[in-house]
Amino acid sequence: MTIPLHFNSFRAPTNRDQTKPKTSDRMRGVTVKKGEPVDRALKRLKTKLDTEGILEEMRRRRAFETPTERKARKLRSASKRNKIRWRFSNAPAGEKSETTEA
Repeated sequence: MTIPLHFNSFRAPTNRDQTKPKTSDRMRGVTVKKGEPVDRALKRLKTKLDTEGILEEMRRRRAFETPTERKARKLRSASKRNKIRWRFSNAPAGEKSETTEA
């Protein structure tokens, strides 16, 4: 019998305690297709890890990040998000709306 991490002596373990790990807990990987160069498979893996933000998180966790540095990093990422959000929320400058022509 395996003891779950949140063992409670007042109840018996259930099947819910032995569920599969979340997708975020699983190891990432790519399958190398037959005849595919290893370089291309590595590039696919690096791209996959980069899009999920795993490489950035690894670099960030290498050294201790002070609360001030953490706040500055979050502000930088928020400004990037807001810039992209603002760019796509406004209509292109070339198109004039009907209210401005009246």
